[in-house]
Amino acid sequence: MRNSPEKTGGRSTLAYVDRVNRAIDFILRRLDGPLRLETVARAACFSPFHFHRIFRKLVGESLNEFIKRVRLERALVLMSQREGPVRRRPTLTDIAFGCGFASSSDFARCFKGRYGTAPSRFDVDAFRARRREEWQRIAEEPENRHRLAGLPPGANPDGFTARLRRLPKRCVAYLRVSNSFRPGAVTTAAERLVQWAQRRGLADGQWLGYMWDDPDITAPERCRYDVGVEVPPGFAAEGEAGRLVFPAMQVAELEICGGLALEMRALDWLFGTWLPASGFVPTDQPCFEAWNGRPFAHGGEHFELRLQLPVARG
Repeated sequence: MRNSPEKTGGRSTLAYVDRVNRAIDFILRRLDGPLRLETVARAACFSPFHFHRIFRKLVGESLNEFIKRVRLERALVLMSQREGPVRRRPTLTDIAFGCGFASSSDFARCFKGRYGTAPSRFDVDAFRARRREEWQRIAEEPENRHRLAGLPPGANPDGFTARLRRLPKRCVAYLRVSNSFRPGAVTTAAERLVQWAQRRGLADGQWLGYMWDDPDITAPERCRYDVGVEVPPGFAAEGEAGRLVFPAMQVAELEICGGLALEMRALDWLFGTWLPASGFVPTDQPCFEAWNGRPFAHGGEHFELRLQLPVARG
């Protein structure tokens, strides 16, 4: 969902975008439970009678289609997590209930309807490899795509190290970018939010970026990315920006000073090497980019930031 007055036609549409973003935030925090139209519409301050039509118009999917897709994609993420030394691999029944399906048979039926085969026979690694090739074609020029190849488990050519940190509750003003692999989409949103924050004296706060979808699972055109800045507790977002509160959390933090290829290797190392041996598991919160200074201060080719992966004991 992209907050853009130029694209959506003024303040009234911005209010609609903000409300639908609230609905999406509500859904993503409750994927393991029932999500009725009336309840989601109430979270967005819409009448249930018209909400489904508004949601489809702004998101490009019906509410039910969106919920089913993100539940199945969450299931794929859980299916693809490597087994750590202190945590058994979840069963498909565990995954089904954890992603909000009424039963394992309901999960199997929905999964086969979307991916063409039963979850027990699905090759998650091959699927992730195809998805990575897909977003690589979009994210990098042909001569640089090889740099985004997945880092094998156990490899750490960059000498990455992670440290554990406890972060307090964070209140964030954000702009959401849908189809976030479009050239310039995220940087344009960041520029708008910096201008928004400057007008309110908030531009020197901690800047964050986070993607709600795993691009190795979700089709690139469906990936959503938020550009955000921490704001004081109780701050009421206004204008283009939405508002979201993240709970206190423990994160594995890793410093990055380089380009997209380095960041992707860091994520591969965190998930493929550090995490399985750590005794921790990832939580349902997104992995954060905590910028040193303002976002894209060094352009789109060089990043100085800290990756913050929310984790809990396995």
